[in-house]
Amino acid sequence: MNNKLKWLGVSVVALGAVAAGLLYTHFDEAVPVVAMGVNYFRYLNAPKGTIVIERAPDAASLPKLTKATELHGAVDADWPSYNKTLRSERFSMLDEITAANAKNLKVLCTFDTGQYTGFNTGLLEVQGALVFTTEYDIFSINPNDCSQNWRVHEDYTPASAQGVSRGPAYLDGVLYRGTQDGRVLAYDFKTGKRLWETTIADSKRGESAPAAPIAWNGLVFIGNAGGDVKGVKGRMYALDAKTGKIVWEFYLVPKTPGDVERGPQARSPLDTSTWKTPEGSPITGGATWTSYSLDPEKGLLYVPGGNPAPDFGADMREGENLYSGSVVVLDAKTGDYKTHFKIVPKDWHDWDMSTAPVLIQSAAGRNMMIVAPKDGHLYGFDLSTAKMLYRNPMTKVENADAPFTPGESVRYCPGSIGGAEWNGPAYDPQNNLVLVGEVEWCSTATLQTKEKMEATPVGAPWSGEASLNPYNVWGKQDPVFDWAGWVYAVDADSGQWRWRAKTNYPVQSGMTPTAGGVVFFGDMGGNFYALDTGDGHELWGQKIGGAAGGGVITYKAGGAQRVAVATGLTEVLWPTEITTAKVSILGLDQRDKP
Repeated sequence: MNNKLKWLGVSVVALGAVAAGLLYTHFDEAVPVVAMGVNYFRYLNAPKGTIVIERAPDAASLPKLTKATELHGAVDADWPSYNKTLRSERFSMLDEITAANAKNLKVLCTFDTGQYTGFNTGLLEVQGALVFTTEYDIFSINPNDCSQNWRVHEDYTPASAQGVSRGPAYLDGVLYRGTQDGRVLAYDFKTGKRLWETTIADSKRGESAPAAPIAWNGLVFIGNAGGDVKGVKGRMYALDAKTGKIVWEFYLVPKTPGDVERGPQARSPLDTSTWKTPEGSPITGGATWTSYSLDPEKGLLYVPGGNPAPDFGADMREGENLYSGSVVVLDAKTGDYKTHFKIVPKDWHDWDMSTAPVLIQSAAGRNMMIVAPKDGHLYGFDLSTAKMLYRNPMTKVENADAPFTPGESVRYCPGSIGGAEWNGPAYDPQNNLVLVGEVEWCSTATLQTKEKMEATPVGAPWSGEASLNPYNVWGKQDPVFDWAGWVYAVDADSGQWRWRAKTNYPVQSGMTPTAGGVVFFGDMGGNFYALDTGDGHELWGQKIGGAAGGGVITYKAGGAQRVAVATGLTEVLWPTEITTAKVSILGLDQRDKP
């Protein structure tokens, strides 16, 4: 009997070793399947959603709600771009749903994609159609009753196991999206017919194009992702909106001999002086994977540059590592460099400058740029002087300056998937408030030796993390549900918070303030909230589906104001409810309208 148990134990260990080996060698294929099973069990004891509101001690002395201030594009009853306006303010002038009647909100209909996927698409509503994407599909549905207009499926082999798409762009009757195999596709808005495709990245090298493009003046703007993969360099592109031809290409980290040229090279002062790497270790990082902002009056494109790599191995890349961790400002027509703002000075935590910056004119008359990277802070810059006005924490920040040394574990907050991820701040001009959602979830990283980092092959994930567990490539997260989410309402001029809300699930959805005095957002537990923008008190809150990690928009359809929400994010890194990706539309009953 003892021998049988012994051999059974040996067999279990051997099978486990084989399974682990298969997982490691077939990472991209195995991880989505295994992750879904793991996350199913991790989520079994998920608590109900909770929210706690706190007001600043001096909130009573701050300015009260004022008459709506019209922003460029905010008066449009549609939602035509990822962040509504090209400046990314996300404010809507619609005011049918108010602080007085928001308690009567209800889910009017839900569209089910039938897919288990990393659903963090932005949503567009244009000319009577609600449009969104998954990794392989683009959908057009009725924005009033959720009926499908059309759906187009694309078959391809993605660059990585993270099945995400952050949404489409719209311009002059055409839709545009990026894909996880590095292409940009254009479709007829009414029929879904494919019009053209252009390759901007090499999926065999680990490059992809999941970002939500923006479009303006006959151009489509999008960059490549993959900056955590050894040898991948971030690049930004402008494509001709009618033909897909590459108009210009801009390298976001130094271009070196042998690097690909896919289009005319925009002018750049960047050289290798800010990157000192060991011989044979390529400059890596600076990729883009969310979306972008644009000042249409000045024709300036604002590009968030991602992390340098190896993520945790700062000694492998001495110097400032420009333009990673920066907002890079380019001439939108030519791609030529104008200036940059270094946001994360020396990144060894995977704290990308990930989200699209918000370009505003504040109540004090300042032209400002507001940014929220993954480092957990909110930054305000005066664009006329390029001076940083404030840098204030919006989530838990701990052990941020502790150095990483080989073999020693360091726990830090926010973690590598903490802070602000892919949805950035919004701006409410009625209250001069910046509203931002944040993740409170800490990570523990253990640095590899320099020799092991150098030995990592080109095309492989290159974080510098010593763990053999493929799920901990970017650090080990704290236990499931040992996390939180924050929403901060911050005075745009001073950077001081007026009110804040803490949820028991991370907040990663879009933030959407309106002229009705309501701000909408969701959390990773599938809870959706409407808060009073002025003082933060809860107007409505309910679980409406799976994790809300994508778009939250408002628009007018069927003669009434509607709110649309993307729910059902299921992917490798997040222990969320295992459910299909859906879009829900909310509104008021006829009798509840003002």
